[in-house]
Amino acid sequence: MTHQQPQRRGFRCLPPATTDPRKMAGPWTFALCGLLAATLVRATLSPAAVLSLSPEVIEGKLTQKLEDHDAVDILWRLPLLSTMREKPAGGNPILGSLVTFLMKYIIWLKVTSANILQLQIQPSADGQELVVKVPLDMVAGFNTPLVKSIVEMHMETEAQAIIRVETSERGGTLVLRNCSNSPGSLRLSLLRRFSFLVNSLADKVMSFLLPTLPTLVKSQLCPVIEAAFEDMREDLLRLVRVPVSLSSGHLQFDLLSPAIKHDVIQLHLQAKLSDSQGKVTKWFNESAVSLTMPTLEGEPFSLTIRQDVVNAAVAALVPPEELMVLLDYVLPELALRLKSSMKVISETAADQLGPTQIVKIVTQETPELLLDQGRAKVVQLIVLEVFATSEVRRPFFTLGIEASSEAWFYTKGDRLMLNLNQISTDRIHLMNSGIGLFNPELLKDITAEMLTSAMLPNENGCPRGHPSLLVEPRTTLLSPSEDLDGGHPGRAGSQWECGSQLCRLPLCGK
Repeated sequence: MTHQQPQRRGFRCLPPATTDPRKMAGPWTFALCGLLAATLVRATLSPAAVLSLSPEVIEGKLTQKLEDHDAVDILWRLPLLSTMREKPAGGNPILGSLVTFLMKYIIWLKVTSANILQLQIQPSADGQELVVKVPLDMVAGFNTPLVKSIVEMHMETEAQAIIRVETSERGGTLVLRNCSNSPGSLRLSLLRRFSFLVNSLADKVMSFLLPTLPTLVKSQLCPVIEAAFEDMREDLLRLVRVPVSLSSGHLQFDLLSPAIKHDVIQLHLQAKLSDSQGKVTKWFNESAVSLTMPTLEGEPFSLTIRQDVVNAAVAALVPPEELMVLLDYVLPELALRLKSSMKVISETAADQLGPTQIVKIVTQETPELLLDQGRAKVVQLIVLEVFATSEVRRPFFTLGIEASSEAWFYTKGDRLMLNLNQISTDRIHLMNSGIGLFNPELLKDITAEMLTSAMLPNENGCPRGHPSLLVEPRTTLLSPSEDLDGGHPGRAGSQWECGSQLCRLPLCGK
């Protein structure tokens, strides 16, 4: 099959309707759709795929991990009073004596309310690091013999850390460093005014808390933030390593190296194809053909896959196949139209078409994915033969067809799905004829309809054909089966789980 040389492009994968990062726990739970127009860049090596994570994803995942590590409970248990007593006034001996004196009038001092507000992820000035800000909102109270009520203070501060890529002999790693209290973020205020004496005592307590709280944030909360980040990083690595099921094997990614571009974390991935026994059949490492990375455009994350990886996945999903269709039995209307079209070529041949006429369809070689101007199509060479009856061995004619279908990918559970919509006969050639030479363009329309009707679902969501059509043991026949989503009438290009050119579906009731 001849066609113009496809441009080198990448395949962009967008997330599903939900943008809740906590729902990313499932393997590759994002639909693959749309296309990325990439340019050819030979100066650098590109990975097989790049998973881009927006600040919203990092915020959501890190927030969840902080919850898992009971970070708020850590705030509730901050040892305010004991820390002030151990290091009064930051080590100043004069103020330390004052603190010791005032502590005699405080029975207890503790956090009575604590919350972690919305995390913020911002790029550093050079765009090579991410600044993580964890706002803290707390209320602390102390009890004193000077008043019967609890004296409460509102405390606002912020923990801050840096996400960067550190490199070693084993490669790059995302790490969280320099966790501490954010400078200038600490604000303390008295929630309720009391007598002059009590207010003065409260003011002194708040002044002593100014050096105490940042110390506690660094010693008590920062280790929790670091542990939460490490758990998040491990979750992301497990996510990218989950195998994507194909028809008879798996496509699996693994981390090559991380990178930070402005406010986006990029995970550069290598890929490999393996068969049903787990044996690796092909590796996809870095290539001289680079992808132009897209902006996320408001999406929480995206996956950009190099085209050679996508082509290999398509080849695994849609291997060469051979099938035979009893046309008059499963497609009676098309059988009549075929007979009418053949009368233009040969009335004698048309009259020989019997009720057991067979259309044989053979897909040649592996299909190829072509990307052009934001659209994708799968192109493949198909050989089609028409037999007058199921008893004859010699076809009326053999057509070579350069066919194409609109295509897109999505996922269902851990399976990669390929959706083909409408088959077009771009070019048609007469390869052999037992009824004399004729212009194959006369059969172009009816051929396209036969291919579409036989290889894509009909109005009931079932592919055409029947097991009784078995003519040769080596052929694969279409069996009545339901559409995966319930077989809605009139749905063209329904979603199929493709394990062959015909896509494998559960059997329908007869």
